[in-house]
Amino acid sequence: MAKQRLGMVIDTARCIGCQTCAMACKFENNLPRGVWWNKAKTIGGSHADTPSGQFPQVRMDFFTFSCQHCDNAPCAKVCPTGATHVREDGIVMMQIDRCIGCRYCMVACPYEGVRNFNWDEPTYDVSHAVGGTGIQEHRKGTVDKCSLCYHRVDAGLEPACVHDCPARARYFGDFADPDSEVSRLIATRDYYQLMPDQGTHPSVYFLK
Repeated sequence: MAKQRLGMVIDTARCIGCQTCAMACKFENNLPRGVWWNKAKTIGGSHADTPSGQFPQVRMDFFTFSCQHCDNAPCAKVCPTGATHVREDGIVMMQIDRCIGCRYCMVACPYEGVRNFNWDEPTYDVSHAVGGTGIQEHRKGTVDKCSLCYHRVDAGLEPACVHDCPARARYFGDFADPDSEVSRLIATRDYYQLMPDQGTHPSVYFLK
């Protein structure tokens, strides 16, 4: 069987910037207070719900931003302990128990803001842990990021952000399979990827 290349397609024409993907990610992965692995950004400006253009010719466009799970991942190349590595199926992992907090991965990654460094002991907004079975814990002095919900994928499920998207703007699948839904989408729709000039070959595609 050919090597898998799991990833996502995000339809920007369907995305309504509702932040459900961000909240689903936060709860599924028991993210600490102030930590977001997935963010819904407004193309018009740095503040939420900022339209682009000049009144009255304005548009409200969104795109969601997280780890791009690159096929040629620079973060994995510089990690001295192998904490950051690419699985056989293409998911870029951050193995917390091997992380020494050097933050080389953060420096090497061209996509600013997709990783979080836990400077302090994680704190939470609720008194009990939430999240799926098999998620990694969060520790002081380590880096963490989107794991593409590997614990759900290993159980045959979609990532939480894909499963919970109310606009059905997110798709998950294997780009190595030409018959998969994600492969058919990028074969039939115009799309873009973030910073293709960096040569990272992201596994996230944005439909126009």
